Amino acid sequence: MDFNYERNFVHMLATQRKEKILDLLQEDGSAKVADLARIFKVTEVTIRQDLEKLDKAGLVVREHGGVHLKHVEDHVRSFALVNQKNLKEKKVIAQKCLEFIHTGDTIILDSGSTTTEIAKKIMHIKGLTVITNALNIAVLLGANPHIEVVMTGGEFKPPTLSLTGQKAADFFKGLNVQKLFLATAGISLKSGLTYPSISDLVVKKAMIDAADTTYLVADATKFGKSAFASLGALSLIDYIVTDEGVEEKHQQVFKDNEVELIIAERQEKKKKKK
Repeated sequence: MDFNYERNFVHMLATQRKEKILDLLQEDGSAKVADLARIFKVTEVTIRQDLEKLDKAGLVVREHGGVHLKHVEDHVRSFALVNQKNLKEKKVIAQKCLEFIHTGDTIILDSGSTTTEIAKKIMHIKGLTVITNALNIAVLLGANPHIEVVMTGGEFKPPTLSLTGQKAADFFKGLNVQKLFLATAGISLKSGLTYPSISDLVVKKAMIDAADTTYLVADATKFGKSAFASLGALSLIDYIVTDEGVEEKHQQVFKDNEVELIIAERQEKKKKKK
């Protein structure tokens, strides 16, 4: 192997690893150096070097034996999600999801910014039962006397204001609900549905097992992207609800895997068609 190529290859891996570490912290809020070294199969020295660079960039705060996401305490106190990207598209997706939620339904709302937008849209629907692992969604809907809110147990994740782990997953055993609105960090043909945090996998799988129909809600930036941990193949879900930014090549992947794609149009575009 050419030396310059090898050096660039190592640099690429280091850059990707730091991105994955940051993705994980944006889900979990904090991590131990020893755990990160085990997850990424590198030495603790290498992880400390990665964290030092992320710290200098102002993204994380290092501490003895570990690291935590910068400003995470402020987000929790203000009850705000860390990830607020592509909100315009997520609101359009949430509006489309209203077509699949009806009076008397029992649904699961996964944690996440897109599902939070769905929660905001369903406030007027009476007789709903909403099961969620997201504290912000529970608080948002809990004040509505016409919606019954049920929460899981589990370990608290500050950046996503959610509960995770085996206890959260165990909550869904024996449940049978009509619809699940599931979030994801990345979707690809090779890796399927992916998430930054391993602890989430058992929860997502338990949600899918409990639901008759699973709607994956994801903006187009998630397609072709892989997070650290894979939940499984696209066949786990029934529908994908996304925005108009989805590329044709990704649409074909879903067709080939017999997953129905539902594309949410902007309201102004609908008006023009009329």
